[in-house]
Amino acid sequence: MNLSSSQGRNVRLPHCVRGLPRIGRSLVVLLAVALLAVGPAPARAADTSCPSAALQTLHLPGTAAALASGKPVTIVALGSSSTVGIGASRPAMAYPTRLEALLRAAWPDRLVTVVNKGVGGETVLSTATRVARDVLALHPVLVIWQVGANDVLQHVDLDRFRATLEQAVGKLYAAGIDIVLMDNQVAPALQKEPSAGDYGAVVAAVAARFRVSLFSRTGLMRDWAATANDARMIGPDGLHHTDLGYGCLAAALARAIEAAVRQP
Repeated sequence: MNLSSSQGRNVRLPHCVRGLPRIGRSLVVLLAVALLAVGPAPARAADTSCPSAALQTLHLPGTAAALASGKPVTIVALGSSSTVGIGASRPAMAYPTRLEALLRAAWPDRLVTVVNKGVGGETVLSTATRVARDVLALHPVLVIWQVGANDVLQHVDLDRFRATLEQAVGKLYAAGIDIVLMDNQVAPALQKEPSAGDYGAVVAAVAARFRVSLFSRTGLMRDWAATANDARMIGPDGLHHTDLGYGCLAAALARAIEAAVRQP
């Protein structure tokens, strides 16, 4: 009796198997097919360890109140390709999806949803036009806005960058939404731009003006570099995170969010 696997290989059952009753032969056939379908194990497991980094302080009173009252927690991840997950091996490896999984594990008795509203290639000018449709219409308790990288690369006027970001953050603030602004990654493509730090300074200044939270990817990645080889965090394009980078970003965010809601 010959067995054909899903990979096109033929396997002839040995005499000891052919001598079994029909039901026994069937079970052996099913087991053999399953083993062939799985195929050989990878030679080496993927590196999933994250370098150590300082806990970043966030202020999230609305999120804490929603959790305390048992309300659903909707978080909107707003931004560009780093939010979409460009550079990840598949969409599920983007930071918003992984952040959702971590927060659901932390709060198993609460409904937590992280909505990915990233659009690749956008500058602040384009993202700001989506605030009403992609954020306010969803009535989130928290928005995490990753902003600035494409503005650096496309040389958006710095004053216009500041004004547009202030106007959009003002709309979110007026709606009573918790806000976390996220600055740029440390990546070769951005490090080539002399003005990259200026955009990060604007993001920090806008956060300070509205007294909303800043989650600094720049600071996070500098911490990573101080303790480990952070080259693992950026892919071959010199700009976007790898699966490991997105995973460690999600872990750092989750840690900061959990700490913020535990505060009195």
